[in-house]
Amino acid sequence: MQLQLTDIQQLEQRYRATFINSLAGFRQAVLVGTQSIEGVNNVAVFNSLIHLGASPALYGFMSRPDTVQRDTLVNIQSSGYYTFNYMDVTLAEQVHQTSARYLPHESEFDMVGLEPTFIQDIPAPFVSNAKVKIGMKLEDIVYLPINGTKLVIGSIQFIQLDDQWVAHDGFVNLQEADTLIACGLDAYSVAKPVTRFPYAKPKAR
Repeated sequence: MQLQLTDIQQLEQRYRATFINSLAGFRQAVLVGTQSIEGVNNVAVFNSLIHLGASPALYGFMSRPDTVQRDTLVNIQSSGYYTFNYMDVTLAEQVHQTSARYLPHESEFDMVGLEPTFIQDIPAPFVSNAKVKIGMKLEDIVYLPINGTKLVIGSIQFIQLDDQWVAHDGFVNLQEADTLIACGLDAYSVAKPVTRFPYAKPKAR
């Protein structure tokens, strides 16, 4: 297959969305937990988690254009807090079901059979049985006029995971944790480790 720009633009809309999204490859499947100002707990799957820096510790994720109600984004804007939750592979179906368009007064936790939990001072729900829990504080929302998406940037306030998944040098082995990864809009997998290399330095040829 070989596609020029005109070929891509002429692809059927849903086909193009599936094709371009899955072509970007594997990303962490993360459940984003939020709470509305009415107190409704919301959770939704995203596959666009981005590491933006370690000092300060910043993560970002993409929110799609506001062509429909975006409860996750609205809740983050109103409360200023949210959570990232990495889930076990056995919960793939429930994770995916959170992408359904439930009404604002309906909690995805209730609708898909997940349990919310609150930890320390983070006023947003975590998923109780998440393998990795990360509490986030909103720092910025960057609007991208090229396609109407928004980059949600937050600072890490809290982290919870099993000590056995963290190596002596700080490397987090998510493969060992068996967390779910996503490809495209509806495909889920687990990562298979290949190897790790030491920090790369120039070598004489």
